[in-house]
Amino acid sequence: MYLEHFRLREAPFGITPDTEFFFSSAASQQALNTLLVATRTGEGFIKITGEVGTGKTLLCRQLLLNVGEKFQTAYIPNPLLEPTTLLLELANELGASVRYLNVSPRAEHEHMLLKALKERLLELAQEGRRALVCLDEAQALPIKTLEALRLLSNLETEKRKLLQVVIFGQPELDVKLSHPSIRQLKQRITFEYHLSSLTGPEMAAYLDHRMAVAGYRGPPPFSRPALWLLRWRTGGTPRLVNIVAHKALMSAYGRGAYQVNLHDALGAIADTATLRLPLLRIAWGGLLVGGLGSIGMGMARFV
Repeated sequence: MYLEHFRLREAPFGITPDTEFFFSSAASQQALNTLLVATRTGEGFIKITGEVGTGKTLLCRQLLLNVGEKFQTAYIPNPLLEPTTLLLELANELGASVRYLNVSPRAEHEHMLLKALKERLLELAQEGRRALVCLDEAQALPIKTLEALRLLSNLETEKRKLLQVVIFGQPELDVKLSHPSIRQLKQRITFEYHLSSLTGPEMAAYLDHRMAVAGYRGPPPFSRPALWLLRWRTGGTPRLVNIVAHKALMSAYGRGAYQVNLHDALGAIADTATLRLPLLRIAWGGLLVGGLGSIGMGMARFV
């Protein structure tokens, strides 16, 4: 690996969400500010959408890290669950007592789960704490489970809701929320934000940020032509940027170089199936970008 070569403590471009690498782009910081304001004002449902790889899970974890001790949080990473299973997950996450729930049939089991959850939510309210549920990949939630979640959100005191819910999902979530059977849930979404990709200047800063967090100290590790190519092919989607940047650093290491050049970026893109261009377009693009690179040497680092 290239860690020692670039004097890094850890790999800078992993695709596992790690809050130490959270980058405050305009979109991600505004989304986080929206979430913090909404949760602290006691709103019921909050929705965050974004394309695949734009950083929704990392944003969710950053929220959980920042809400503070006054919140009892529950994180559901895989919400492809039946209503009863979701209620049981929430009961366990929020610390509700479920010792006596060895009952059947299902209807009675759900009733007891709801009772246990209500008791726990009231207990938290008496302690001056709030319950916050974060559902990742919410576009996968079955309609009937969404409806069960809406019913659970009905629990409230005279002053505020007992449960706040943040749903993170791909744009398909908006289609699901338009289903007539859950139109009441859609009406309860008081805050929403769509997470966009990195801009060109942000992507350059993003790469530098992750390298610095990983321990890098040195000159810019990506050349201007490489940055241009990465922005063009990845569209500024953080997950794709991470994948390509990791491969490009490996290529530079293989050459014994300390800066990713256009050749390294082209090779990394050619090795990534979702970004790969047909061979003729790669050859043509290489000639074109090579010319642009020579012209752009006098330009600002990345615009």
